[in-house]
Amino acid sequence: MHQKPDGDAMGSTLGLYHFLIQFGHEVTVISPTNWASFLNWMPGCKTVLDFERDTVKSNSLIENADWIFCLDFNTMARTKRMEDSLLNAKGAKILIDHHQEPQTEVFQFGCSDTSKSSTAEMVYDFIISSGQGEKINDDIAQCLYAGVMTDTGSFRFPSTSSSVHHLVGDLLARGLKHNVIHEALYDNFSENRLRFIGNVLQNRMEMFYEYNAALIAIPKEDLIKYDIKTGDTEGLVNYPLSIEGIKLAAIVIDRGEERKCSFRSKGSFDVNTFARKYFEGGGHFNAAGGQSKESLEGVVAKFKKAIAENKDQLSTYQF
Repeated sequence: MHQKPDGDAMGSTLGLYHFLIQFGHEVTVISPTNWASFLNWMPGCKTVLDFERDTVKSNSLIENADWIFCLDFNTMARTKRMEDSLLNAKGAKILIDHHQEPQTEVFQFGCSDTSKSSTAEMVYDFIISSGQGEKINDDIAQCLYAGVMTDTGSFRFPSTSSSVHHLVGDLLARGLKHNVIHEALYDNFSENRLRFIGNVLQNRMEMFYEYNAALIAIPKEDLIKYDIKTGDTEGLVNYPLSIEGIKLAAIVIDRGEERKCSFRSKGSFDVNTFARKYFEGGGHFNAAGGQSKESLEGVVAKFKKAIAENKDQLSTYQF
């Protein structure tokens, strides 16, 4: 999975894990980095290796693997320090992903489908098309539901197709308790995070109504002050999109060694192209990410220049 995995990355990989072990395969899930504590409830999460913490063991497993399933990332660079190990591995690399412009030359097999809501949906399709749908047990159902639900914004994003609802209906028919998963993902945060969000919305959000855009810029000292952990900033970038007229929302977080960026849009503005052009990133048409080694102030200035250059697209948005 990609670094700093979200619900879809963790859910899709663990869903596939629970499927493959039923055939007697020796399977290990490896994350390039740590992950948010609110994902720890997922069945099998305690067995996942953190590459940065278990580097020697992870490298040995990667080196000796027959098959390496690469889920929810389109380029090896998104696996951070795992990249070289994966590129040099002898095992066949199999892509299952829904991001744009995959690095196809490094994968021997697989599927890239940008029309899919999530990688978890693609794993479900993989299981069903294999003719092994009866192997979807409760562990698989929980993991895949979490992945689909989080990547569709609780089924409100445009990627929520009829096939997504059929998937959910199938999982519910198999006995899935979906309310428990919602509580585990969304009602499991610290008081500090809620106060942090209040500070962000009050003091770190800047509006650019002439461009129908908004920016949240979070300095490192805020992360320290509120004791922010991995996953605590998840979803913050979506808050400005709830404001009438806003077409583009961005968040820039000072992570110390680099500035991490996330972009979300409504309608026809392509943040995948925007992130690739200005912020060494990419992703989906309406959801993308990026990074920069520049200072937080430098990235903010770059964003302001970028939205000015895209004024014709942003300022003519019709609701």
